Amino acid sequence: MIIALADISFVTEPQFAWTGNWAWGLPLILMTVIIHVLGLGLIARGVGRVSSGKIEHRHPMATFVVVMGATTLLATSLHAIEAGIWASAYLLVGALPDARTAMLYSLSAMTSYGHANLFLEAHWQLMGAMEALNGWLLFGLSTAFLFGMIEKVGLGRHGVGGLK
Repeated sequence: MIIALADISFVTEPQFAWTGNWAWGLPLILMTVIIHVLGLGLIARGVGRVSSGKIEHRHPMATFVVVMGATTLLATSLHAIEAGIWASAYLLVGALPDARTAMLYSLSAMTSYGHANLFLEAHWQLMGAMEALNGWLLFGLSTAFLFGMIEKVGLGRHGVGGLK
């Protein structure tokens, strides 16, 4: 029993009362992953329409470049939107002073770049680590998705741009 109490003491100690971090962080992770998956699904649907058209058969390399460029831009835009959601949460809880700082911190945390000299209020620092975890999940999804698109549009059918 003493061991069990010692194991959960990090939650109950006042200096480590991170209940708010979990209450904000977990729904943010869930929301951004759902947004990301839905967004990637919409992108895939658009890629399916473009890659099934007649233009692909006439100009496979041009189709590959345009589709992969657009897919990458849209996936990056999803990451920016999701970082903006986290930045808004930091502003809402008072963890950062302004929108510019919040967005810079959020992008830095999400990408695990960490070189911006910005810090959350001490009470909200676990939330920053949770955003980094969220970033790993989102970037993993994007990486798998982009690889799948390369397979579908380029290498999977006839090599990149029709070259084998």
